Parts: sequence; structure tokens; C-alpha cells
Amino acid sequence: MRAVTTLSVVVLASAGIGHAVITGLDENIGRIDPFKDMKDRPEAGHGMNVLLVGTDGRDRITEQERHRFRLGGAPCHCTDTIMIVHLSADGNRATVVSLPRDSYAEVPTHTAHPGRRHETHPIRLNAAYAEGGPNLTVRTVEHMTHLKIDHYLEVDFVSFMKTVDVLGGVRVCTPQPLKDPYTGLNLSPGTHVLTGGQALQYVRSRHVDGASDLGRMQRQQKFLAALIDRTTSSGLLLNPLRFREVARAALGSVRADPGFGTDQLLELGRVMRNFSPRSSEFTTVPIGQMTYEVKGLGSTVKWDDAKARELFASLRDDRPLAPSRPPRKKGPAAVEVEVDPRQIQVQVENGTATEGLGKRLDDGLAATGFRTTHRPASAAGPAVQRTVVVYDPRWDRSAKSLAAALPGSQLRPTPGQGPTLKVIAGTDFKEVRPVRTPPPPPAPGAAPAVVTGDEVVCP
Repeated sequence: MRAVTTLSVVVLASAGIGHAVITGLDENIGRIDPFKDMKDRPEAGHGMNVLLVGTDGRDRITEQERHRFRLGGAPCHCTDTIMIVHLSADGNRATVVSLPRDSYAEVPTHTAHPGRRHETHPIRLNAAYAEGGPNLTVRTVEHMTHLKIDHYLEVDFVSFMKTVDVLGGVRVCTPQPLKDPYTGLNLSPGTHVLTGGQALQYVRSRHVDGASDLGRMQRQQKFLAALIDRTTSSGLLLNPLRFREVARAALGSVRADPGFGTDQLLELGRVMRNFSPRSSEFTTVPIGQMTYEVKGLGSTVKWDDAKARELFASLRDDRPLAPSRPPRKKGPAAVEVEVDPRQIQVQVENGTATEGLGKRLDDGLAATGFRTTHRPASAAGPAVQRTVVVYDPRWDRSAKSLAAALPGSQLRPTPGQGPTLKVIAGTDFKEVRPVRTPPPPPAPGAAPAVVTGDEVVCP
């Protein structure tokens, strides 16, 4: 969350009005020196590496909010979210790498308290904060990644919720229902504008699918992309007073290293003049074992060491992770659906007197992946005004995915229809909207998926 605010401030600075807006905001930032007395650090690479951590600050939330958003229990004083944000040297790209909080780590030798020395020992990554605070967290991440961390930013639940609310909410899309009894998240398929509390539920939920922490990190990345889109497309960056209000909310409960201030933001702003959701890319560190048992710790997440080295070498060398691709062609963006269109068989009928309309609809559905019969028929009876999707209730998820490709269409459950869905083209039909299923969480041992912000925001 704080990384997005930083990028927003930078973009505003590049517009030439940044200094007047951000002057004085430094006073809102709590300061912590995570680099104190650090030695034998990795060599600096190109660009800037920011360690962004979200802490469990439920002790600063009201009882009403704790109950409403399922934040019961004692705070763990650990890092709930850990990300490395790499800003390229030319200011044209931000790369976000999520690190699973249960990652197996070996903390370096350190003195957590005066006079008490701790030798190197295994730990879950998020527990480094409880044992040695930001300093040990930074040292552990540097030890694991061989990346030099240039800046440290820490945000808690309160700052996150307030910022989303001041922004007026953030829009997210889901092709399937998201329900987590532990956090209280309950979203139906479709598009939702999340308030601060709902956004917190969205980024914290781990029990909405079988992907657990990997699915959770994927949603966090998707939310960051949506937040960048909201910040850069809403006119916020052109309204100094509005922006200052949002920045003040974001910085109200943030801690950062002393070297990250107004001058650094303005310097970055001079080069980040064309930042957009497409300028951001997101991935997760490659996983070797999801359940790596460690005596005294239990189950941890073990990285794929070889692939992780490749990933962090790319960051150190300031190379993009996402493959280059041509600019997106003009037209509607693909809508995420629950069922892959390649698994859905469709028979098209022309319910109008317009010659060739059925073939045009059939061709459009085939182009976006549906298994059409390529033999559109003519429907009997009077002309149909509204396009209809006829389906067997046993295939209702497929029907909803098909309807998403036909905006304004009507769903008509028909028992006995069987697995082949039928579309009756009405006079309202204009075009087929492309659809796609969301990328699956990376499987253990597989190369991590890399997506850019414009690929995961709502169409």
C-alpha cells in the first residue's frame, strides 16, 4: 500500500507541482533505522530496492472494527505481508516480488537485545520482525536474496484502511465467489468497489481457495495494480489538495528509514513521467516445496534456490521480468471468468431477421475461445429483442462465463439442455467481449508467473 502512495507522489512530482504538495508530509512519517550497524551487505545493483512490509497492527483498531473485520486474537508483532519493490533506474518500471511470510529462512547472527547474542538459526521469515525488528528483517531478506535493500517502508492495518477509504474505495473483479469465514470476506462474482475494511479482508484472506498463501499473494498483487490504476486514472494526481489528503492518510501510521524523504521523492519524480499500470509488474518468488518440515518450526515454504537466484539477479541487473509485448490493441479488455471458454460448447441461433448475424456471433465466440459448432441456425418464432443464453442448471458456471462474453444477455435455465449451451442472438447483439480465466498460482518448482498491472485490473 505504501509503495503505491510513493509511486503516486513521484508521478505528481514529475508534473511540476510535487514540492508544494509533499512539503511537510515528512512530519507524518515515523522513523526507524533498519540499517544501523549493518556490515557485509550485498553490493548495490542498478535501480532502487524498497522492502515493503505490512505489520499486524490490530492492537490499534477499535473493538468494533476488530469484530466487524474478524481481527480477533492477540497481535503477533510480525510481518503479515513482505514485498520487494524494485524501481528501475530509468523510472519507467516498478517490479513487485512477493515473499511468502512462512518462507524458510536462516537469520544471521545478531544481538536482539543488549548483551544477548543469537547465533544463526532457522526461522519463518515473518518471525524475524518479532525477534529483531526491522533491522533483522532487512538483514534476513538481504541474506536470502543477495539484494541490497535501499529503503524500508512499514505500514499497518490502520494506515491501509484509512487510505482506501480516503480514495473512495478501490475496484476489484472476481470471476468466482470469494468467501472466507476467517476474515469475513464475502464477494459474489463480478466487480466490487471495496472500502478500507473490505480491502483489508480481501488482501488478508487465505481460505477462499486451495491456493492458501500463494492465492493470497496473488490477490495482494492484483489489489496493488488496481490501486495504481485508481491513483493514476482518477485525476487524483492533478488535484494537489485531494492528493495531499490521500497522502496524509497513507503516511499517518507509516514508518520508514531516515533516508527516504521529500528530496528522494522529487528526484525520482524527474524521471517517472509516464508511469501507468502497465509500468508495474508482479510476481512471487519461485517455490520449491510448499510444506518443508523443519524440526522445532513445523511446516515452512522452501524457495526454489536456483530459480530464486535467477529472479533476484534480474532485479540486481535492473532487467524487466515480464516479456516485452506490443501495446494492447484498442478494444474491450478481457473479462475474467470462472470457466475456461475452451471447455464450453455453444450452439448459436439467429433470433432476428438480420442475415449473417448468427455467423458473426458464432465467429466472435470462437475467436475468444468458445467451442462453437460453426453451424449457426435460425431460431423459430418472432424476432428476439434480447440475446438469450439457454443452459442446463447443472452447467450454470459455464453459462455465467458465456454470458460475460455477451454483455446484456439474459440467462435462461432449461433443465435437460445438456452440456451444450445455446445462444439465441437478439437485436441487441453488437459484439462479443473477450474473456479469460485468471492465471493459476504458481505450482511448486514452476517458474513464477509474471503479470503487468494492465493485465490484472478490471476491464
